[in-house]
Amino acid sequence: MAPAKRYTNKVYYRNTKPSLNIQGMEDINTKSVRYPVATDIKLEKIALKLGRTKKTTVIQMVDYFYRSKKDPLDLNDELLKKELVNGNNRIIGFFKTQEKDFLLPIFSDSGTLVTIAKQHTLYLKEVGKYMVQDLENTKKLAEGMTALQRGIARTQTHLEDKALLKLRFSKILEYYITQRESLGWTTANVKKEELQAHVRQSLENL
Repeated sequence: MAPAKRYTNKVYYRNTKPSLNIQGMEDINTKSVRYPVATDIKLEKIALKLGRTKKTTVIQMVDYFYRSKKDPLDLNDELLKKELVNGNNRIIGFFKTQEKDFLLPIFSDSGTLVTIAKQHTLYLKEVGKYMVQDLENTKKLAEGMTALQRGIARTQTHLEDKALLKLRFSKILEYYITQRESLGWTTANVKKEELQAHVRQSLENL
């Protein structure tokens, strides 16, 4: 036969008749539980960590499992909580690192950024003024070019008209010279006057 387990520690809840305490109140601790030394060591560590007595710790543990209806052997729930806590801690740590490495330098340099932005704004305003003035100058230049083209066109027309006028005048002059030579000195004055009248009329028709 296997040797019987040794239970050297107890949580006392005596199963006896109720007794009275010093103040005359009924003692509710009437039951006891025997458990191994190793369990007592664990219980003592838990109670010490929580800052409570072992009896209070046992009572609260029983109430916890009674109310939550959890199985003490099911550790998945607690492991999940730990994983969630660790995950949250990692996320918080990541954001703190980002804040330290990126956000804080940006905020510390915000004054410089504002100054640069103001300078850029002034520069852009000056560029805008220059572009407006340049546009006005371009319009004036375009108007001047248009007027120049019109003047050139008028001059060209005038030159063409002048050339045509010279050609016609040259023909009239040649006609007069030819006719005058053909008349001779003995020609009657009537013929001469007719030639002169013809030339004058031709000049007026130019």
